[in-house]
Amino acid sequence: MIESGPPAEPKADVRARLDEARNLWLATVRPDGRPHLIPIWFVLEGARLYVCTAPDSVKARNLAGNTRVAAALEDGSHPVICEGTARSFEQPWPDEIVRRFVAKYDWDIGAESTYTLLVEITPSKWLSW
Repeated sequence: MIESGPPAEPKADVRARLDEARNLWLATVRPDGRPHLIPIWFVLEGARLYVCTAPDSVKARNLAGNTRVAAALEDGSHPVICEGTARSFEQPWPDEIVRRFVAKYDWDIGAESTYTLLVEITPSKWLSW
């Protein structure tokens, strides 16, 4: 298992962009080494990112074998990129994470029946310009 250590903190301007952004691109690694890249909803809590997915999704299967990830906001003219490690856990989920998804997307992940896996991303590096 890859130890993620303490999360790298995003700068204040990056944090504001993460709070406002609706989607990010999440990259995971397939067992054969090929990348898998998908857009996904997310929230930021503290210095960590959270996404919710189906346990049988490609990204969930990829994370079971390799916890390294990269994530980026959609804006290629003013990039925000995160490199880190992920860990998945099942319900019950932290109340604050559920509240953040409700506030941002009007989506109660705690009542979800399809996307029942929460992924916590611990950033090791933030890049932005």
